[in-house]
Amino acid sequence: MTSGTRTTTVERTRAVDELASLLRPVWRFTVDRAAEIVAGVAVLATVLGLLALAGAAVDDYSISSNPGYAQAEVLEGSTFARTVVRFTVASGETVVPEHGVFHPSGLQVGDSVAVEYDLANPELVRVAGRTALDQAGPLAIGIALVWVVLGPIAYWLRRRRRA
Repeated sequence: MTSGTRTTTVERTRAVDELASLLRPVWRFTVDRAAEIVAGVAVLATVLGLLALAGAAVDDYSISSNPGYAQAEVLEGSTFARTVVRFTVASGETVVPEHGVFHPSGLQVGDSVAVEYDLANPELVRVAGRTALDQAGPLAIGIALVWVVLGPIAYWLRRRRRA
């Protein structure tokens, strides 16, 4: 029985050693390229933020090129990421957009708010008078904060690697 336990321990040790030998190059690469990885995360955050702004601008263009206007009621179920509204389109149909209203800052449940929507697709709706450019300032601040935090870390990691 003792030899059976010993064999199992040896096999486990061998498996751990093999796993370590597989992961060691990955770890070494990560340590060697840490500065580039940190800078890459900052670039990725920047690109994602710009893509989000571009997507909002495309939706705004759609709404502006074929606008409909209505009064909407802010409903229960609204969250930080989505404000749920209900409004009636020109045809008399009541619409509750699945993704909520665009540019919803400052809305409270029960509020009545003027909205603009795309006549061809009433699911695209924004608070009247607000555009994607309203979100550009906070987005720019967020991207700047990412670079303020990650930029010096990437620089420090690069200098440390050279030393």
